[in-house]
Amino acid sequence: VELPGFAVSVWMFVCLYASVGGYPNGKVREACTSMVPCHGSSPQRSPEHSISVNVTEFKPGDSIEVHLSGPDFEGFFIQARDAEHLDIPAVGSFVLADRRRSQLLTCGRTKNSAVSHTSKAKKKDIKVYWIAPGDAPKHVQFLATVVKKYRIFWVKIPGPIVSQTDVLSPTPPLHATSEAMSTSYPASYISKAFSASGCGNTKFCIRNPSNCDPGSASCFFLSFQREESSVYIEMSGPSEGYLAFALSHDQWMGGDDAYLCVNEDHRVHVSTAHLKERSYPLLDFFLYVLWRLADGVLQCSFRRSIHLPAYKGRFNLDASYYIFLADGEASEGGLIYKHHRQPLVTNGLYNVTGPPQDIGGSRSPRLIKAHGALMFVAWITTVSIGVIFFLFFKPVWSHSFLFGKELWFQVHRMLFFFTVMLTSISFVLPFVYRGGWSQQAGFHPYLGCAVMALTIFQPLMAGFRPSRHAPRRQLFNWFHWSTFFFARILAVVVTMFLGMDLPALDLPDPWDTYTMIGFVAWHVGTDVLLEIHSYCLIRKVELIEDDRVQILQSLTSAEAETDCSMTFPPLFFFFRLFKQIVLTIYACGNIIFLVAFLIAINQV
Repeated sequence: VELPGFAVSVWMFVCLYASVGGYPNGKVREACTSMVPCHGSSPQRSPEHSISVNVTEFKPGDSIEVHLSGPDFEGFFIQARDAEHLDIPAVGSFVLADRRRSQLLTCGRTKNSAVSHTSKAKKKDIKVYWIAPGDAPKHVQFLATVVKKYRIFWVKIPGPIVSQTDVLSPTPPLHATSEAMSTSYPASYISKAFSASGCGNTKFCIRNPSNCDPGSASCFFLSFQREESSVYIEMSGPSEGYLAFALSHDQWMGGDDAYLCVNEDHRVHVSTAHLKERSYPLLDFFLYVLWRLADGVLQCSFRRSIHLPAYKGRFNLDASYYIFLADGEASEGGLIYKHHRQPLVTNGLYNVTGPPQDIGGSRSPRLIKAHGALMFVAWITTVSIGVIFFLFFKPVWSHSFLFGKELWFQVHRMLFFFTVMLTSISFVLPFVYRGGWSQQAGFHPYLGCAVMALTIFQPLMAGFRPSRHAPRRQLFNWFHWSTFFFARILAVVVTMFLGMDLPALDLPDPWDTYTMIGFVAWHVGTDVLLEIHSYCLIRKVELIEDDRVQILQSLTSAEAETDCSMTFPPLFFFFRLFKQIVLTIYACGNIIFLVAFLIAINQV
């Protein structure tokens, strides 16, 4: 399902809930933070308008003339912000020069801290005066959003920087212009790939696979490096659409502070978002980005202040969080799609501004891994070997006893007891992880409940098994066999095949499906081989002893094999040896499938 693009999704969302659609009267308080108009389209890149001022230095209380000019435009929105922290609210206050075309607005707690239009009448220039407050920052930059037509507008056009007297100009002016420029100009291109040097020493890194090189085509990389009051962030991974990371208080999506790096028409921009459960991200404000696209690897970097007290939903970076890292596809124009696989999630809470670490993560939660592993052990190993014992080893071990019962029956019962226990434990784990029923897993949980019900019903039915020669024994055998056959088909052929492709497990595709097909073929092949062997044995006995043909024909396959073992000891010795060899090979094959599956689970 296609998701709305970042800008489109946000503006449509705001339009649905705001009291007005668009702001023809200039009352744009809803856009104080982002400076993004609610017009349902993406902002333009190269601005046609400019901001100028009459001085470059100021003292608290000074008045500075601010002039916005350019081709005809209908709307505008002007603010002054701390040039070194453009993500904090507007500073200072404005005085109008023309009350017919401009009006004062209050953004945050500062009265008259913004100026906007009074109507959509066309205009070529606007002049206002900015009054420097007593607690003015050292460097101030003016920003403007300009609307040419309803769907043609520019966001956060960067204006000149003015500095307090006797304060040096900011060099380099990265913080001064960065966040404003991201929606107006192409971001700067990185000439070479990121490096993992410093991971664990000077910067906090997350890598998947562990210790991978960020320049490789299979490495997902995220690093945080503290720089006084800000953090320098690098993000890299094999994606031609988008990469995103989020800070979360838990291992669930929802209420998270997210940052998205999106490839839009072969250029990259970064924006922040606030995630509400599993819905599309709601855009807040833009950030300047350094980026690189090469060999299918997308890389971007930006800075963010450690504390953002004025921005609701933005987390302080000096606390501990779970960290998500996701990737997905994006179409032309920046429209994004839901990530096609489970995000990478750290296994614990981490403080990215604390002691540097070099860690990994997992795309599959541990409880879901345990669920898949236990189900695989139960239905691939214990059930399969138990079936072989029941079908083909009854005549071989019919005269061997353990605790007063035939050996084959005790082994068969023990294996199926483990199956019931493993299935029961595994069945509970997803509910513990989810805290209830999952609406995202399709038919898999419904089929799992059916398998669990049949798994419990089977041993309960076995407790009421009639005696061997009772009239209802044949009916019981059919019910007992049918229930098991249906449960096994439902568990292995349907539920497990569907479960392996769920995002929460994220097994390597298509090898997970090939492995399961290989196991089914392995088991069916073993069954067919042993059936052919039993048939050939009976035919051989018939040729040796014609006078026992009618007796053999009146018996079942298992009874005939038992009778043969008593009449032809040498022949039966080779028969038993062959079956034991086949069972050994079959068990080894099952173990190989099991080990391959467990290794695959451990890698995600």
